[in-house]
Amino acid sequence: MSKLNERKVAVVGCGFVGSASAFALMESGLFSEMVLIDVNKDKAEGEALDISHGLPFAKPMSIYAGDYKDAEDAAVVVVTAGAGQKPGETRLDLVKKNVGIFKSIIPEITKYNKDGILLIVANPVDILTSVAAKLSGFPENRVFGSGTVLDTARFKYLLGEHLDVDSRSVHAFIIGEHGDSEIAAWSSANVSGIPIHDFCEMRGHFEHEKSMKRIADDVKNSAYGIIEKKGATYYGIAMSVRRICEAIIRDEKSILPISSIQHGDFGIDGVALSMPAIVGRNGVEGSVPIKLNADEIAALQESGNTLKKVLDEAF
Repeated sequence: MSKLNERKVAVVGCGFVGSASAFALMESGLFSEMVLIDVNKDKAEGEALDISHGLPFAKPMSIYAGDYKDAEDAAVVVVTAGAGQKPGETRLDLVKKNVGIFKSIIPEITKYNKDGILLIVANPVDILTSVAAKLSGFPENRVFGSGTVLDTARFKYLLGEHLDVDSRSVHAFIIGEHGDSEIAAWSSANVSGIPIHDFCEMRGHFEHEKSMKRIADDVKNSAYGIIEKKGATYYGIAMSVRRICEAIIRDEKSILPISSIQHGDFGIDGVALSMPAIVGRNGVEGSVPIKLNADEIAALQESGNTLKKVLDEAF
């Protein structure tokens, strides 16, 4: 097998999310080579050509459609392939369909690429991250999911809007499942180091419980609202993929709420879900302790149990 090419990425699946992610990765300038892989080769070729035609406005890059062998030296393999979420369908409804798809995809990737990082983006991302870890046999630090990186961005965006401050100054996490049992970690939320309730009061907001419920519900229902209006969500997740790849390729040691297999923190074991973790060139380089209150811990454990039950049924 060839040595890994640190400037190469493979994107498996060229649907809405895969092609938007490929476009975001081209714009990022992180990579000089990108291979697009899809069961529909024409679709992959079309996307590769379409994105390539903008290269005179970007950085030099080789973008082409290929097969799994072409991913053998990719530093990161982004897996977006899977059945999409339909209106009215929960992420967990997708499980059985997508576990079946992963049983054909993951062994094909690992047949050629043994040393890269597998970034799982297809939904339900937590279940599929656990499945990919089992099927690939890779060390767990090199198989993780996009998790609640996008949910956390939505949370920061809505808090920024609510408080009329730059969302980049908001430090808050959505943890647990990327889906219906996700938890807004209010206990540790702050704006520039100021506890969230104190900052809210500085900005004239005093109905904390009401605002917390509204914002957390808006985050949780964001995807459903977007799917209802335009049929799919893809730009937000594409920017999340770009952000995660940036942390890996630049070895940033950034703290991101990616989905990785848990081993006992808060009593959760053997299932992938999202908690803040240090992400760098070796993938998941460590977990970050987060302050939670008793209700949040109970909700997190419930989220873990929900996922574990689905995983046991599906795989």
